[in-house]
Amino acid sequence: MKTRLSAAGATLLALLVTVLAFGQPAHAAAGFSVADGRLYDANGAEFIMRGVNHAHTWYPQQTSSFADVKALGANTVRVVLSSGDRWTRNTSADVANVISLCKANRLICVLEVHDTTGYGEQSGAITLARAVDYWLSLADVLSGQERYVIVNVGNEPYGNQNYASWATDNADAVKRLRAGGLTHTIMVDAPNWGQDWSFTMRDNAASVFAADPARNTVFSIHMYGVFDTAAEISDYLGRFRAAGLPIVVGEFGFNHSDGNPDEDAILAYSQANGIGWLGWSWSGNGGGVEYLDLATNFNPASLTDWGQRLFNGVNGIRQTAREASVFGGTTPPPTTPPPTTPPPNGGCTATYTVTNQWQGGFQGEVRVTAGARAITGWTAGWAFANGQRVTQSWNVALTSSGITVTARNTDYNGRLAAGASASFGFLGSWTGTNSPPVVSCTAS
Repeated sequence: MKTRLSAAGATLLALLVTVLAFGQPAHAAAGFSVADGRLYDANGAEFIMRGVNHAHTWYPQQTSSFADVKALGANTVRVVLSSGDRWTRNTSADVANVISLCKANRLICVLEVHDTTGYGEQSGAITLARAVDYWLSLADVLSGQERYVIVNVGNEPYGNQNYASWATDNADAVKRLRAGGLTHTIMVDAPNWGQDWSFTMRDNAASVFAADPARNTVFSIHMYGVFDTAAEISDYLGRFRAAGLPIVVGEFGFNHSDGNPDEDAILAYSQANGIGWLGWSWSGNGGGVEYLDLATNFNPASLTDWGQRLFNGVNGIRQTAREASVFGGTTPPPTTPPPTTPPPNGGCTATYTVTNQWQGGFQGEVRVTAGARAITGWTAGWAFANGQRVTQSWNVALTSSGITVTARNTDYNGRLAAGASASFGFLGSWTGTNSPPVVSCTAS
């Protein structure tokens, strides 16, 4: 069902008053925490999710998917689990292994129970209270993982019917999880199959947040056909931002049976406003929505058009994802060379930055800047000193010969006005050392 967004000034004021009345907590050293409507990791660094959903409960053998999405630049994976009420139960041992896979691949793990999907409308769906039972049964597995795991209570916990108790049921769920000893950040999904066209979550989020003794709850909206215009997207997300309430886009697609979501607006608004998102989904979709697969048959070398858009497109994962600082023991911060002064007689300069790094792999970016005169094309080049290799690139025509790399502009980013810049990115491999090379630039 689809309902257009409308103004609700009084509701927004009520949200602001409620949130301000309760204030915000200091960062919790044990794990993730929420302050001023934003998510922070255990080091106190702001963390913005850039990742995908993975249907682990239906494809438990696809354990390589964690490494695959990491290699494509993701910093988070939302993992589908089952309590055993609708699908095969994910045991404590299995969940422990999932967490281990996330940590080994330097991914933040959002764990969700899928059995709640469409409660009140879909046969067999379970209550949030039943989902809490499952989480409490995993308390020993979850304990000590607060730095790496976020608990998503239940996926899309109500359909388009009988959702009036959403606020009460979620408040009760959060309080039970806290009473049961879970100190993790908790994620709460919207009703209406996640899309909240009734504004039930939007208008009651403050009360659920206030019900959490730890004030450590994040809200998740799923954006499909209801969110088919930029105005609807910015209005919905903007109200949470204005109210100081943490919001993420826990699922979204580029198309859906209920309409055509505006994925470009979702990505652009989220990037401009520091909002996390998780695309649906890595692979294995069925039931007529196979087009939502990001990779064909779980193959990272065979991205679909949707996968190319989400990973490699403007405001996508490669451009915007930053690894959580809790994995920062061996990962250096982005390497930014000192600013350079454009040559006075035209030409161009180039800077090389390592934007993300993990064991054996890294993501880099080169920014080309025109000098005092406009240029019609450019060529950047460098030689790796430590045997690194480029394995994939975008927004550039790139060739390698041994340690030497040559990068030429594409048809759409060669012409630069005086002082203007263009950038391109790439993935690479490394062993031992990954020092940045000196990059030259020649203009035409």
